[in-house]
Amino acid sequence: MKPPEKKERSAAIAAAVILAVVAVGFFALPSIMLWLGDISPWLAAAFGALFVLGFFLIFWLRARHQRRRGE
Repeated sequence: MKPPEKKERSAAIAAAVILAVVAVGFFALPSIMLWLGDISPWLAAAFGALFVLGFFLIFWLRARHQRRRGE
């Protein structure tokens, strides 16, 4: 079995970093939403929705970038 190529390893590292950052964000999300909820419940809901949508947006943009580069 041959060792993984540099591109494969790079993609795996990038995905792991993105998931780690998002995991920390999701861990802190309830506290942030409660704090924002004291200001406005709508602000807390908007922040939560944007954070969740941002998670999918990151991977969509990464896939789009890779398709353009022909990987």
